[in-house]
Amino acid sequence: MKVTVLAAGRLRAPFADDVAHYERLLSRYVRLDTIEVEDEARLARRVPDRAHVVLLDEHGRQRSSRQLATWLEARRQSGRDLAFVLGGPFGVSLERQDEALSFGPVTLPFQLARVVLLEQLYRAHRILAGEPYHH
Repeated sequence: MKVTVLAAGRLRAPFADDVAHYERLLSRYVRLDTIEVEDEARLARRVPDRAHVVLLDEHGRQRSSRQLATWLEARRQSGRDLAFVLGGPFGVSLERQDEALSFGPVTLPFQLARVVLLEQLYRAHRILAGEPYHH
């Protein structure tokens, strides 16, 4: 399965180091492609055609780490690639999305949201592999 992370805005320190760290860790489990665009208007044009599209949004569905792992395995079994879309500081709306995911009722800075997404994907893969992880 290929996972694409579409993000509006460029990473800056200190977030760039954290993102690079989790990208390295995730490369053991999944093919990861990160696409950065200048603004939210360009995001929709870069969404892969046949991917299951997940918009990160404060009003999306919340999942525990274990629930995210179970969901991720179901997506893998479906045979479709995944695309996670992160808007910039003012969010984003998409014409085509399959679902929305939330990391809680708080609003995260868009760069931090990217770090949290990658960390949670890494954690989910470790859970699925039966490897230890922190609760």
